[in-house]
Amino acid sequence: MQCTTRKMGVMTDVHRRFLQLLLTHGVLEEQEMKRLQTHCYKVHDRNAPVEKLEDFINHINSVLESLYIEIKRGVTEDDGRPVYALVNLATTPVSKMASDFAENELDLFRKALELIIDSESGFASSTNILNLVDQLQGKKMKKKDAEQVLQKFVQNKWLSEKEGEFTLHVRAILEMEQYIRETYPDSVKMCNICHGLLIQGQSCETCGIRMHLYCVAKYFQSSSEPHCPHCNDYWPHEIPEVFSPEKEREAGVSKANRKSLRSR
Repeated sequence: MQCTTRKMGVMTDVHRRFLQLLLTHGVLEEQEMKRLQTHCYKVHDRNAPVEKLEDFINHINSVLESLYIEIKRGVTEDDGRPVYALVNLATTPVSKMASDFAENELDLFRKALELIIDSESGFASSTNILNLVDQLQGKKMKKKDAEQVLQKFVQNKWLSEKEGEFTLHVRAILEMEQYIRETYPDSVKMCNICHGLLIQGQSCETCGIRMHLYCVAKYFQSSSEPHCPHCNDYWPHEIPEVFSPEKEREAGVSKANRKSLRSR
């Protein structure tokens, strides 16, 4: 008999409150998760030592496993910030969205998703998305209404918008990676370093391999003359600056010190 890899845990009031609040927020950055965890301990078990976040989440996931729900960790594609989301593994992402969106709205999302996946940049312009409104299934939709639906996708953290262009929110990537791999096998892009789904990134102009921006930053962090990890040709792109926990802490300390000086 095969043993399960994760030992079933028992959820306390701390775990249950944490899960309820995470469900309300949907997606949280790592520091926000730690603050939420500390808050839950203060409310329900003030004297207990705060468990390491990774172990705390693994404990909750051991209970959620039988429900096909999981707290998943990912990173934002633009700057590599660690984030967490509560993901339903039992349903396809699009069917999960069906409770919040009408048939024609779901079709608008599918068409936006296809444009994003097919694009070189990982973005689809609002103009290109709205030009597909006449092709939607279900009830007819005006472009003005479609603009509002796109904003609803942004509010629900399925899409992100930047200067009139849309890409997948990290929540969507966490929930939809398997769906995208299976639905768009000929268009999907993968990172050469971490082998994860890639929407935004950089590519080698010689061999065409792609890398997440945060993978680029990490891989070339000590290279004065970066070269492609696959073909060894010169990497022509600017090496991006991405999230650094150390710099974030230093910035926080510096900000706190400045505030302390002003209050004297």
